[in-house]
Amino acid sequence: MSDVSDASDAGGPDLAADGSARRSVEAIWRIEGPRVIGALVRITRDVDLAEELAQDALVAALEQWPEAGVPRNPAAWLTATAKNRAVDHWRRQERQGAKYAELAHRLEGRPGVGEPDAEALDQPLQDDLLRLLFVACHPVLARPARVALTLRLLGGLSTEEIARAFLVPSATIGQRIARAKRTLGDADVPFEVPSRDQFPERLDSVLEVLYLIYNEGYAATAGEDWMRPALCQEALRLGRVLAELVPREAEVHALVALMELQSSRFAARTTDLGEPILLVDQDRSRWNRLLIGRGLAALARAEALGARGPYALQAAIAACHARAPRAESTDWRRIAALYGELAEASGSPVVELNRAVAVSMAEGPEAALRLVDGLVAGGALAGYALLPSVRGDLLARLGRPAEARAEFERAAELTLNERDRRVLLDRANALGSHGP
Repeated sequence: MSDVSDASDAGGPDLAADGSARRSVEAIWRIEGPRVIGALVRITRDVDLAEELAQDALVAALEQWPEAGVPRNPAAWLTATAKNRAVDHWRRQERQGAKYAELAHRLEGRPGVGEPDAEALDQPLQDDLLRLLFVACHPVLARPARVALTLRLLGGLSTEEIARAFLVPSATIGQRIARAKRTLGDADVPFEVPSRDQFPERLDSVLEVLYLIYNEGYAATAGEDWMRPALCQEALRLGRVLAELVPREAEVHALVALMELQSSRFAARTTDLGEPILLVDQDRSRWNRLLIGRGLAALARAEALGARGPYALQAAIAACHARAPRAESTDWRRIAALYGELAEASGSPVVELNRAVAVSMAEGPEAALRLVDGLVAGGALAGYALLPSVRGDLLARLGRPAEARAEFERAAELTLNERDRRVLLDRANALGSHGP
């Protein structure tokens, strides 16, 4: 997943690299791209220009590396190449002001493409990546724009890849990214890590974006696929990077723990044909023990740092499932209590719905149905497909098949995901042709 297609589409030369060399360059860009763009944002203070210069450097790599070989420090090579392009750019723009000339002069004396200054590049790595994350997730941007810009700048995804992931036209994603860059410029957003008093609020925005990206991958809102693992992988990768950059932030480790634990179930969540398998029916021997171990370790770090926020509570819930060798040994009472704590903190009716599911497993469907009927009466989840789906399950367990069938059919009408729709209709049909 790289921006190679965007580089060539932007007017670069024909890319003649053979398949193997091209894949090597793409793999390197996937790892080093955010680092290069972060360094260029620090230098240029312009996201759009920084990305353009990075793309120029990528095209140069695709042209030169297949013959000359991959440099010892690819990131330094790419950054040095981009800096040289910046010098050329500013020379052309000298007439627009002394600032460009001064910056070009300052950069001109630095090592060129042949002898990259790897040590100088390594020094600001932490700040550059952290700065780029905070810029891409700035609250001045609308939530969809933050998601798109983060996936573009730090995930290395092309416009087309982001569009495919969210089932929207490429032009829509392109417009979001362009507007995001324009908004950052118009708002004169500083390209820096926020001050300590602003840090918690701004970090919340970063975590929210990673959480949104992961959730869309874990349970796709629309389309043919029930999951989009590539989005989950991107969110988890960026979460791990963030945890290294701010190791003392408890909720960062908590979010990483949640993503690690949820990702451990991927192999067991669908059939070979991509059909969903519910949690209680999953073959737990297929759960990834390495990811579970990583998730539990991240949760321990978060709790040692005092985490008790929404991501820590959700990670603790996921840990209850991960620790249970069989579905029937799950500690549903603890899960219900954790959901209660999460609902009290968030006030979210969706969390209350999840709590009702846990209560149904801990205390039985009748107690849970009272909670769900309260949510129905409240009206906050009108149009939310999971509400009639959960209600249908509870009614079926209580021996009320006609009502359950109607709820599953309603849920099927509301969902935008084709896999979910088929599962819901199958459950409705399994209840028979009961009249109202």
